[in-house]
Amino acid sequence: MALIHSTLTHIVCLECGKSMPVDIMAAVCPRCGSGWLDARYDYDAVRDVWSNAGSFERRPTSLWRYAELLPIHAPDPEITLDEGYTPLLRLYAYERMYDHPHLYIKDERQGPTSSFKDRQAAMAVTALKQAGISECVLASTGNAAAAYAAYCARAGIKLWLFLTSLVPSEKMREAALYGAEVVKVSGTYDETKHVAAEFAKRRGIHLDRGAKAVPGKESMKTLGFEIAEQLALKFDQEQGRWMCPDWYIQAVSGGIGPLGVWKGFSELYHMGLIDRMPKLGIVQAAGCAPMVQAYAEGKATADPVVPKTLITVLATGDPGHSYVQLRDAVNQWGGAMIAIEDGETFAAMRRVASKSGLSVEPATAVAFAGLEKLLSDGTIRDGEVVVLNCSGHTFPAESHILGDQYLLNLEIASARNLPMDKITAVDRVEEGLSAALKHLDEQVTTILVVDDNPNDRRLIRRLLQAHKNYRVFEARNGAEALEVLVDHRPDLVVADLTMPEMDGFTLLERLKSSPDTASIPVVVVSAKTLTQTDKDLLGRYSESVWTKGGFETRSLVDHIVETLGDEPVDTRRGNRPRRQRSQQEQISLVRKTDAGELAPHTVVIVEDNPSERRLLRRTLENARKFAILEAENGRDGLKIIHEHRPDLIVLDLMLPDMDGFSVLRALQHDSVLGEIPVLVYTGKALSPTELDMLNEIKSLSAVMEKSSFDKTVFISRVEEVLS
Repeated sequence: MALIHSTLTHIVCLECGKSMPVDIMAAVCPRCGSGWLDARYDYDAVRDVWSNAGSFERRPTSLWRYAELLPIHAPDPEITLDEGYTPLLRLYAYERMYDHPHLYIKDERQGPTSSFKDRQAAMAVTALKQAGISECVLASTGNAAAAYAAYCARAGIKLWLFLTSLVPSEKMREAALYGAEVVKVSGTYDETKHVAAEFAKRRGIHLDRGAKAVPGKESMKTLGFEIAEQLALKFDQEQGRWMCPDWYIQAVSGGIGPLGVWKGFSELYHMGLIDRMPKLGIVQAAGCAPMVQAYAEGKATADPVVPKTLITVLATGDPGHSYVQLRDAVNQWGGAMIAIEDGETFAAMRRVASKSGLSVEPATAVAFAGLEKLLSDGTIRDGEVVVLNCSGHTFPAESHILGDQYLLNLEIASARNLPMDKITAVDRVEEGLSAALKHLDEQVTTILVVDDNPNDRRLIRRLLQAHKNYRVFEARNGAEALEVLVDHRPDLVVADLTMPEMDGFTLLERLKSSPDTASIPVVVVSAKTLTQTDKDLLGRYSESVWTKGGFETRSLVDHIVETLGDEPVDTRRGNRPRRQRSQQEQISLVRKTDAGELAPHTVVIVEDNPSERRLLRRTLENARKFAILEAENGRDGLKIIHEHRPDLIVLDLMLPDMDGFSVLRALQHDSVLGEIPVLVYTGKALSPTELDMLNEIKSLSAVMEKSSFDKTVFISRVEEVLS
């Protein structure tokens, strides 16, 4: 079969209409800042091909058969699981129950991870891989979690999953089994999305934007293409090669499914391949039905709600612009938005199984209950052809295969002592987000302890976890440690030297020779008597060397915490306070070279994320000797800059007390400090106005994005500025 190419021509903002060049990873509209972007194609060229009855005969039976109207024209063979082209099945039992012919389901349970979110994950993860992104953050109510985890595992992309605590533990275990880092948030789904977005911003990791992003929505429109193609075959192509149903029904949370399906039908209609658009049946759980409520009240936008439903997969309290688009579709072409009580849902789930032999998840049962309601009250008229999205059924990962030790727990404190109906999602996030993220920063800090003695491994793990909520993984030797590194890249390694199979020296050399692991600090704890050669090697490769039995355990803990750039151990637990160094002591420690001479250049890093500060510091230290000073907020940064007049400032823009723009303005008001070169290091998506503001800063040397940080480029920029 000849390679089929995408006809993607440009991107359009759905809110202001601005047209942009092709960039399927674009985050926001440069004119209005909206994240709702849409892909457009050469529909005239596609019409001629898709009108031809034989044009699809040799194409793959997967979503990739519609390559001309996809942003990525071909699957990555290392990622694809032959997703899409699921069966269109007839519901004979329901047809007899309601005396209504031509009721069908699109059986998305047949996907690789048993839900319609496989389409989204396949397209989105393929786009991530093509863009060179190696780490991703996703908030999910369940189905997308399993799908993204599976596809990211195939693509070699590290996935951070943020799930509400109400998501069934089986779904969490399934995602963790694929190797995802699962963070369980004790809050609503909308709070969980806020936490995930803030976490991604703080750590400079790509955030999946769901229905707003081009790849996700474009993948979902293949449902519409497949329904039209398969339905025509059910009717022996009486209406041509493509056929539109009278109704498309789906249970809705955030809305990516019906939004994508609607776009698929819209494109077929625009090309003249179908003669009408389907009516949309939007069904929500009554305990979380912001779209249904807004539509009933005739509102242009939906007010956020606090979910109170057992159907956790449908617990999106704030649908945002999704409602606007779906409301417009229903208003223009007909349809309905209805809510279903949880009790009706579970009754429908039993009926579907007993009458049709279909085991479905609760979200699908909501759609079935909606179908029953629309048939019973006559909303669906006699003779109308109906297709329902059987959106998923996930099979549980057995708890004995993988327990809950890979799940991180994150609680968001309630804002005030108010009744739940008086607390909005925004209120609760604003109050509890800061503390929750601070706690999460500690939870996601990972330490690998490598020692062939299980008692020594256990002792170090217990020492660390007695003072800090770190995750500690263990390995018995260097070879096993390298395997652990593949799945869980640690922030620090504690290693013995004398071990079987691969000793600590070989492990150190392997770690430091790889650009992916060279920056990981290593603390050696060993009973080995060291030769001068050993000392020289450890001096180059390790942070420090500790002799077993020759140190106070608390001193080791303090050293590890300090090396990680973390906050000191909480002295309220009964531990003795650790004296904090003054700024002068800090600079005296870092400015001394081996010969006792002062380093030639001083760099101030202003960054609130300890992991990012540590990355920058290690990158600089590995290049050559710098005098490095650090500040975790803007005010402390300005104080250090005033006191030490550095040669270079590395500045984050998102700081807890005053943002980076305020820091820059303060520096510009001082004739001396305003001349110090500044390198901006940020995870913030900059608007055109913000870019203009930065361009006005004369001392600005470069802007580097955290998501695409390259150590070699960073050092090259630093050297260029300081030369």
